[in-house]
Amino acid sequence: MEHHWKELIAVDRYTVQSRGVLHDVDRKVLTMLYQPLIGHRALALYMTLWGELELLGGREATHHRLMALMQCGLPDIYSERLKLEGIGLLNTYVRALETEELKQFLYELRPPLAPDQFFRDEMLGVFLYRQVGRHLFAQLNEFFARPAVDETKFTRVTRSFSDVFSSVQAEQIVAGFSEEAGHELEPPDGRVHIGRDGASYTLDDDVFDFELFFAGLSKQIVPRRAVTAKVKEAIKKLAFLYGIPPLDMQKIVLGVIDPAYHIDIDALRQAAREWYELEHGSAAPRLVERVQPLAHRTMEGVEPRTKEEQLMKQLETISPRQLLKEISGGAEPSLSDLQLVEDIMFQQQLLPGVVNVLIYYVMLRTNMKLSKKYVEKIASHWARKKVRTVKEAMELAKEEAKTYQNWANEKEKGTRTVRKVVRTEIVPDWLKMDYSQPDDDDFDVEQARKELEQRLKKYRDGS
Repeated sequence: MEHHWKELIAVDRYTVQSRGVLHDVDRKVLTMLYQPLIGHRALALYMTLWGELELLGGREATHHRLMALMQCGLPDIYSERLKLEGIGLLNTYVRALETEELKQFLYELRPPLAPDQFFRDEMLGVFLYRQVGRHLFAQLNEFFARPAVDETKFTRVTRSFSDVFSSVQAEQIVAGFSEEAGHELEPPDGRVHIGRDGASYTLDDDVFDFELFFAGLSKQIVPRRAVTAKVKEAIKKLAFLYGIPPLDMQKIVLGVIDPAYHIDIDALRQAAREWYELEHGSAAPRLVERVQPLAHRTMEGVEPRTKEEQLMKQLETISPRQLLKEISGGAEPSLSDLQLVEDIMFQQQLLPGVVNVLIYYVMLRTNMKLSKKYVEKIASHWARKKVRTVKEAMELAKEEAKTYQNWANEKEKGTRTVRKVVRTEIVPDWLKMDYSQPDDDDFDVEQARKELEQRLKKYRDGS
């Protein structure tokens, strides 16, 4: 390039950055698909700049460095750079330095197309075929392909975000997430996050009632065109995260839309956080305060006919915290007990009513104590079994009685060298089984059951 000196001289400086994370598979694509189109010298320049990206870490260097690394002249570097720019692998930016008659270049590496994108491209695929011929093109085509699967023979069972995380309440996700903490999501001053297309997730449309949302909005104040696909997706995610009803979301949107009918997503995000803090205060309610969801109650609207059904109904309508409080005779539960229950609700994603059965069951098996390892082991088993209702939990407790007793005995073996005489006790009707109480021979299970029933009766009667 005879006029390269008008554009670039050896003492001009440069820095290298990447538009996205470069992966090892990109090396194969560059070598096998792009090199036949741009030549080995242009590929060498790209790979050298890739190395500089990692080695310099954003620091400046002069083009003397590139000349020494590639063992070629500046005209070659300039001409090969143009090839990279033309095929979309490099963006070049330049600015004049104020203190010197020099330039500073910014070389931004762009990741190559994925193989499927390359072969689908209207020009690149044909260009490659022309360069390498039919035989080699067929080999490359096969190398970057995978066995085809007839997806019509399968049923898609991929879960959406809301399916998997529906039992994790919004307040658990955003607990302690203040406005100040929100700024932590932004990169440090003068820096930007690395980007590249990656895994995405979806929320089902039914997590937010857009029909009700739009019904209360005037088209003159908020035109439908203002709620773009991106804004709609943001509304859906924020509503799910913070538990914002459609009518409240209307007010939030009205507060952030500008005179040009543009809805800024960052402003929408900030307004949603402010709404949550105003509604719930600084201390978010905890999972232990929740009760069994209506959709997972089997005794809702049903009059109990047996003691078992009466207990089921109570465990469906009381929170784990309140149950612990009633078991303690009205005293506030210990922080360690609350934390244990909170942890299993969050980590194992057990519903409140199921956790109530677990608390009731373990209390009667371990001398009115919540043994952490024992509770966690049963909770993990119930989570794997996908127990969702109080009835399912009680039935599983009956079926697995011997297994759970063995777990309790294993725990006891680790803490004692001499075992006490195992004694059979009377148990709650809904368990219908015998079990031992190695922790305390003086512990009367039947008496404990009666006390529990009495305390819960006081709670039910409001006395």
